[in-house]
Amino acid sequence: MIRFGVIGTNWITESFINAATEIEDFKLTAVYSRTEDRASEFAAKFNVSTYYTNLEEMAQSQDIDAIYIASPNSFHSKQAVLFLQNGKHVLCEKPIASNSIELQQMIDAAKNNQVLLMEALKTTFLPGFRSIQEHLHKLGEIRHYFGSFCQYSSRYDAYKSGTVLNAFNPIFSNGAIMDIGVYTIYPMVVLFGKPDEVKANAIMLESGVDGQGSLLFKYPEMTGTVMYSKISNSYIPSEIQGENGTMIIDNIHTLEKINIQYRDGSVEDISVPIEHHSMYYEAKEFIELIKNKEVESNINSLQHSQFTTQVLDEARKQIGLVFPADQI
Repeated sequence: MIRFGVIGTNWITESFINAATEIEDFKLTAVYSRTEDRASEFAAKFNVSTYYTNLEEMAQSQDIDAIYIASPNSFHSKQAVLFLQNGKHVLCEKPIASNSIELQQMIDAAKNNQVLLMEALKTTFLPGFRSIQEHLHKLGEIRHYFGSFCQYSSRYDAYKSGTVLNAFNPIFSNGAIMDIGVYTIYPMVVLFGKPDEVKANAIMLESGVDGQGSLLFKYPEMTGTVMYSKISNSYIPSEIQGENGTMIIDNIHTLEKINIQYRDGSVEDISVPIEHHSMYYEAKEFIELIKNKEVESNINSLQHSQFTTQVLDEARKQIGLVFPADQI
């Protein structure tokens, strides 16, 4: 059994717990929230008797092997480092850190304490992503990657009414690129590495975060484009374009439907059914790594997180998206 604690009592934490419960070696043993009422309520929901309102006490617990962090982005690094220094394995929600400096602190803590640190970006563990990797050669020379994730935020109406919730608050290292733009960038980095050049554009909101944006990437023999938004919807698929054919991906963050359209007009369906909760696969990877005494995933590797964070840093620099975390 891998005994987990969770930080965060929101819907994403619930989704993770529900997904991980499908795994035989997962056991939820502790919950953290800033308030005792919320901590006890959330713990009771999952029949857990142990809850904390003090992170230091939680990090020192001998009843926790690993921690899942789903707090606001600005808290990720400090919380992760605390648990890593106490010998706990850390699965941290995307984006893993506010910036590259914070991420390096997390990596140093993981390596110094010989524990596992992994970014919880689910896409690259989904069966559809493996199918993309296995069939990529059929496209011939890859010439362009296009990623699209535009989803009108349920919190945007509140923002327009004058209430700035976490999703649109730079204090929490948020914004469209951090929240959903990362879903378009991370898979590209895993498939093709770090781009040589990044050019960014965005629509900035009065709160100081980006509402939507687009990025252009340059590789030695290919280009890339991504677009993302929390203030409008898009219904066009993502693509990987090669000289022999184009891979068409319905939703870059779920990968449920994937076709290859060849130049001769033929179509090959390479979709793979998702047989579990979408977060099951990342949880399974994380638990298997711990059981095998490994301290890094070769899928969501530390280098992939570094490259993605560096892209985010450069894009934010170009569009003028600055977080309080950047000043530390």
